[in-house]
Amino acid sequence: MKWAGILYMAVQCTWGGIQTLLGFFLFLRYIRAPHRFYHGSISTGWSLDGGISLGLFIFSPDRKEDWCRQMEVHEYGHTWQSLMLGPFYLLIIGLPSILWAKLPVCIRMRREKQVPYSAFYTEKWADRMGEIMTALPDTAGRRTQENDGYL
Repeated sequence: MKWAGILYMAVQCTWGGIQTLLGFFLFLRYIRAPHRFYHGSISTGWSLDGGISLGLFIFSPDRKEDWCRQMEVHEYGHTWQSLMLGPFYLLIIGLPSILWAKLPVCIRMRREKQVPYSAFYTEKWADRMGEIMTALPDTAGRRTQENDGYL
């Protein structure tokens, strides 16, 4: 592993330790799901339609569809937010993201007013960070209501 990857993991386990610990517990919950290294993070493919990123850990659908790969890029962007914000990540990104994804009023607003999921600051930033750090373009422009449930 390159030094950058080792540094990435070390910072996620220290500065981003709170969310990485939560991610580790979720990883253990899905220990039988497929896992792989993804740009230094640990990516788990699960049967759920949504995704979540907790420190070093990414959870996204385990399917070969384009939107699933795009979601993985997006979730990887959240790992970089974790690196930057450390212990403040859950308050600044995690909680607002969960509310944006799951509150009925937010879901209704997105549907009725055609507001893209990526319009919210946490998600727009994660899209951009994922695109920059993976060099994979346009994750935000291809989403539908069907795959609207990732964080």
